[in-house]
This record gives sequence, structure tokens and C-alpha cells, in this order.
Amino acid sequence: MDENRSQPLMRLRSVSKGFNTKDEKIEILNQVDFDIYQGQTIAVVGASGIGKSTFLHVIGTLDRPDSGSLFFQDCDLLSMNDAKLARFRNKKIGFVFQFHHLLSGFTALENVMIPCMISRVSRKQALEKAKTVISRLGLEKRLYHRAEDLSGGEQQRIAMARALVMNPDLLLADEPTGNLDRKNSSEMHRLIMALNQEFNMTLVVVTHNEELAGLMQKKVTIKETRIISVD
Repeated sequence: MDENRSQPLMRLRSVSKGFNTKDEKIEILNQVDFDIYQGQTIAVVGASGIGKSTFLHVIGTLDRPDSGSLFFQDCDLLSMNDAKLARFRNKKIGFVFQFHHLLSGFTALENVMIPCMISRVSRKQALEKAKTVISRLGLEKRLYHRAEDLSGGEQQRIAMARALVMNPDLLLADEPTGNLDRKNSSEMHRLIMALNQEFNMTLVVVTHNEELAGLMQKKVTIKETRIISVD
């Protein structure tokens, strides 16, 4: 992929973000510029509390920056109101977090269908899409198991299925294997990379896991409110 000739999937320009405490404003990101290209795999690394998750949340439009601009192809995301931004996020971005955030009492299939239902996909089509992606992740025998009856590794794969069911252009993962043992972590790493190749899906992962970071095409290091290196 020639980055000099292709248009970025997402562009951050002069992005700054901070949080107010009772006594002061804490600056997390300061004048950050960054481009993300279709199909890339990117690891975001750095010390705990340095702003990696905030960086991911800004990319994912979960947090609006205090200043700067954020473009998805030619679309100015920060010009959208919250409702339009939520619709964009539902269709274009998938999220996987350290904690699976599945709904207890609901089956694996029902959990994966949720983004489709939010997007007003018909129930029949939502069922088909959810079953297909769950089967792709090797859990077709767990369709009707409640979330709390799944193992930790299975729960995280169902969370991955939920993130993928709308076929997003961009998958954002925040410590996706942080709560898994070594065996399940390695399996999840292989799955993430296989999905990237299979769907030409762009992947940005915040991680402290050196094995996972080493699989990514790029490693971005954040320190003291700025990106200090891109390897």
C-alpha cells in the first residue's frame, strides 16, 4: 500500500483533548496529527494513563476533541450532531474493549444482533448476519447460550462478533486480550489478524501486549500528550 498515493480512511489534524478536574485542566492530547489508511493494522502503545484510550475514543467518535478536526475520507465528522455521529459510528466503526460488555440474560446471538437492530436492519437479516459472523468465529454451537454461561475466551469472541456484524470499515480494540490467559490471547491475536486479511479491515489496537503489538504493521507510541514515534 502506497500511503503517498491513497487517500487516508481517517485524518486527525491538530487534535487536542483534556479533562477538567476541580483544580485544573489535565491535557491528554495536544495538537495530534495522524492518518489511518484502509487495511492498516496499528498498535498504539505507551505507559498506562498516558492517553492511549483517549486517542482511541477520539478516533472512534466516542469523545469529541476540544479542538482540531477529524475526517473520515471526505466527511467532516465533528460537523455532525450527536445523532448523526451515532449513526455513522454504528455503520462504520466496530469496538472491542478489555471487558466484553455483553448483556447478561441475553444469548450470544441476541448480543451480536444488537448493532443490527439499532440500525433498523430487519430481524430476519439481523439473525442471518449474526449467525454468519458467530460461525466465522467458531462459536456456532454457542448461539443460544446466555452470555454469562460462556467462557472468558468465548465471551470475548462474541464481543468481537458484535463489533464485526455491521461489516465496519474500522475496528478499534482497547486491550482486547487484557483479561484472557495466554492461550486464549494467542488465539484472539491470530483471529484478529486473519480477519484483517479476510475483510481488508482497518485495525487500531491499544495494547500493552508485546506479542499483539508485534503483529501490527505500525506501532504508534504516545508520550506526554503527543505521538512521539511511528515505527
